[in-house]
This record gives sequence, structure tokens and C-alpha cells, in this order.
Amino acid sequence: MPARIVIAATLDTKGREAGLVRDYIAARGHEPVVVDTGVLGTPAIPAEIPRQEVARAAGTSLDELVRAADRGGAIETMARGLAALVQRLHAEGRLDGILGIGGSAGTAIGTAAMRALPVGVPKVMVSTMASGDTRPYVGTKDITMMYSVVDVAGINRLSRRILANAAGAICGMVEAREAGAPTGEEKPLIAATMFGVTTPCVTRARELLEANGFEVLVFHATGTGGQAMEGLIEDGFIAGVLDITTTEWADELVGGVLSAGPHRLEAAGRKGIPQVVSVGALDMVNFGPPETVPEKFRGRKFYQHNPQVTLMRTTVEENRELGRIIAEKLNQATGPTALYLPLRGVSLYDTDDGPFVDEAARAALFEAIRTHLDRSKVKLVEMDVAINDPPFAEAMARELMAMLGRA
Repeated sequence: MPARIVIAATLDTKGREAGLVRDYIAARGHEPVVVDTGVLGTPAIPAEIPRQEVARAAGTSLDELVRAADRGGAIETMARGLAALVQRLHAEGRLDGILGIGGSAGTAIGTAAMRALPVGVPKVMVSTMASGDTRPYVGTKDITMMYSVVDVAGINRLSRRILANAAGAICGMVEAREAGAPTGEEKPLIAATMFGVTTPCVTRARELLEANGFEVLVFHATGTGGQAMEGLIEDGFIAGVLDITTTEWADELVGGVLSAGPHRLEAAGRKGIPQVVSVGALDMVNFGPPETVPEKFRGRKFYQHNPQVTLMRTTVEENRELGRIIAEKLNQATGPTALYLPLRGVSLYDTDDGPFVDEAARAALFEAIRTHLDRSKVKLVEMDVAINDPPFAEAMARELMAMLGRA
């Protein structure tokens, strides 16, 4: 069955390249939909969706962008307009995949639109920026970045081959969509968060959930992991959340390298999705090798997790603030929410003779949660066990199953 594939490019500078890709896609039996994201210059080829329509989708006009003579503002506006357009096309069932072609500006515009689409929609970006730091472009979405090797400005034997590969990639992706289509037997998806120091807990909870008919997606709490989970919740993929490992908030608060940003712990509550949350690994902040730890932290308690990861113990004051943040985030939830506290340790390193055992810090975390949590909205459960003890994992999993009607 033919697929509709959007091709996004500034047709004044990348028109010939977009035309080549259009012809390759059409030769495979699919329907190319060329979108012009340029502002100045004459388009080299006609577009199914002209630049004027992209500007209107962003709430402005092309004439206004030209008069403003603000290149950065124009890029941001066209990115916003393209994102709105592709979201609408996808919602109407008129977009099966998207391919972008560009330098730095075209990549910013194209990937902004790709990030607006759900995970699973095929996305390919041919870019001069694809061999560097691509995180600003990819974010937490399944965007395939293809390095153009040479500048995307003109057709030559090398660029022709790369563009043909890109066209083949997007066609292959949309042609494979049937293989990944729902079978009618899909199990409800549960999102869970894990770190190395909470692995036993998450593993036991996952086993119990899977044995009771759920499919569990485990996200490594490395910043992008938490962001990816929040994004999938927003996109409507997730039925319930087992947020055992909220350690990314320690990095956000203190300044570690694995922050998921200030909106972590918001998506499930905003969507009203059942969530069971704990305080896994809030005893630690993450840095790279020892020499990368900022000078201001000299004198703090550290543990070398491996040669590339240096952990720093959170203090009493930091735990008190983390407790307040966790409580206030959960107080905003609109759906069933429970918070579980493991009174004997929040990670493998915070128990018995572990390198981060600190009863005062742990007590400050728990007391702040008790003080700030709205118990009329959030169920609070305290267990006299460590986080990786099997009864704790089992209790959290059963709580979530009860919320989802699988008690």
C-alpha cells in the first residue's frame, strides 16, 4: 500500500536535492509530499505545501518574516509551523513518514517537526550536523540522523548516493510499518525507571507485572531516560508508571550530569495515569571521571562507581529539598498516585555498611516528604525494608496492579 512521505527542505537552497529524493520515493510507489520551509529566494521545485502555508501554521505570514529580516526568528517560526503541519497531517492519517534535508537551519526546522510526532513514525534527517552532538536535534524521539558527508548544496556523485540511501531508508521504514503494527493482543504498557543500584527492585517488580499480563518498558534513569519516559506518557503509550528510581532529581537539584530537567515527575500526574513512585537512588549525584567533578564539591563524600562514573552523596539539606520537590510534584497528580518509602535504604549503596549509608540524610528526605505530601491526594506507604528487598518491589507492583484493576 503506498505511503505518504513528507519531504521537508528549504527549496531555494535544497530544492534540487529535495526533487531527487522526491523522484526516488515516487519510483518506489509511494506518494512524496514536498514542504517548502524556506523564506528567501526562489524555490527550485514546486511544493505540495508552500512556504506561505508553513508560515501561516505558525501564526504569521511569509511577508512578515521577510520584513523582519531576522534569520534566527524565521528559523524558529518555520520550525514551529512545520511541526504544527505534520502533527495535523498525522492526526488526519495523511503522513506515514518524514524525511528532512538540511544544514544547520534546515536540521533545526526538520527535527523540530520530527520531535512533534509520536515515537514509531519513521523519521530520517539528512544533515551536515549529524556527526556532532545530535542531542539537541534528536531529543528523546526515534529520529534517524544521516550524515551528509559533503555539504547539502548541489548534486554530485557522492551526494546523489547519500540521498538515494536516505530515500531508501525512509521507504524501507514505511514499508515495514505493517510488521510493527498492533496484533490485537498487545498487553498494557508499564513504564518503570531503573539505575544499577535499584536493579534488583525493578527486576522483581517487572517479573511480577509480566506474570500478570503487563508489558514493562524499563528506562535507565540517565536524564534522557527519564525524558523519554515522560515523552511516551505524554504521547499516550503508557497505561501505568512504576517510577522506582527518581534519582534524576538529585542531579537536577545539585548539578550532576544526569538531570532530566525540571519537569520530571509531571507527565503521569498531568495525564491522570496511575503511578506508584519511590525515592530510588536519591542518595547520589552523578559525575564523570573524578577530574570532571566541579571544584566547589571538594570535601564531599564520593564513591567511584566505575572509571567513567563518580557518585557524590547527597547531603541532609539536599535530601530535605528533594523530599519537598518529590511531594509537591506528586501533589499535582490528577490520577491514582502512591509514594512508597523504603526506610532502611534508597539504593544498594545506602544500606548496612554501604559507602553512602547516612541515616540523617535519609531521615531528612522522609520527613520532608511527610511534611509536604498531600495525603488526601497521594497514598503514602512506609516499609521497614531497603529498596532492593523483594517485599518492597512486590508491594509496589501489586499497588500499581490494583490501580489498574488487576489486583
